Amino acid sequence: MEHAVRTTGLTKRFGDHVVLGDLDLLVPAGCVFGYLGPNGAGKTTTIKLLAGLWRATSGRAEVLGVDVAADRDGVQGRIGYLPGDFAGYPDMTGRQLVGLLGALRGGTDWASVTVLAERFDLDLDKRMGTLSHGNRRKVGIVQAFMGHPELLVLDEPTQGLDPLMQREFLALLGEVRDEGRTVLLSSHVLSEVEAVADVVGILDQGRLLATRSMAQLHADAVRRVDLRFEHDPPVDALRAAAGVRRVDVVGTTVHVSVAGSMADLFRAAAPHGVSSATTHETDLADLFLGFYERGEPSDAQHLRQGAVGPAA
Repeated sequence: MEHAVRTTGLTKRFGDHVVLGDLDLLVPAGCVFGYLGPNGAGKTTTIKLLAGLWRATSGRAEVLGVDVAADRDGVQGRIGYLPGDFAGYPDMTGRQLVGLLGALRGGTDWASVTVLAERFDLDLDKRMGTLSHGNRRKVGIVQAFMGHPELLVLDEPTQGLDPLMQREFLALLGEVRDEGRTVLLSSHVLSEVEAVADVVGILDQGRLLATRSMAQLHADAVRRVDLRFEHDPPVDALRAAAGVRRVDVVGTTVHVSVAGSMADLFRAAAPHGVSSATTHETDLADLFLGFYERGEPSDAQHLRQGAVGPAA
């Protein structure tokens, strides 16, 4: 199977409000797909449609080659789903809840449940109502991953987990990918997406802006480099170098923004007595911000503040 998820013109409206509009999304099989966008972008709406919890207004969604609208139960039996608001029933123990959810999917793989609970230091015999937010989240992770589902659809999976458990969770995602299974991961923690994602989809106001591999994102990224010269810097030569977007001069130091390879920039600078060069690595937040700086200023400011959270 080439794609674990394929949507065509997928649209969801509530009254006159379009939450998701004409979404054409492809999630390659066997990868970790990071699904990103600011609050209200439509990430959670997409996930609920893929999981068969909501019906689309129009368009089509296929999960593991199956039309979700035509065979919702069949899809739900093959995926592991963790909603962003997972809470469970307060009077049930974690074990009872996992058993109930497993039965709805055709049976509970208790061997994998035991392994996952031990891995995340989780006591499944405590009632859900007595658990901390982080421990409830662990129950959600166990029920999503049990039985080795072909596709995992995860909405903000690490919220409430401590750093040690977050690291364990990211390791688990890597193992899932190595087994050839697929993960669709919606997260506001850009650093964790960058650590595990192979491909990233960027959503805004219900529309897909771009789908890029992490390698493509980094190759196309605008990087920053500070060049210090022994004498007056060759400003005109630097501005003429391939990929240079911006040049700022402070004394004998030049701050340069360059897209793609820096090779031409360094060739232009080398004959002019460079005493030091400092590069600033571009992280996913910078890459992500670049897509929004072409839009409304409020979007860019929103992302600078780190608010890339759950969607409506």
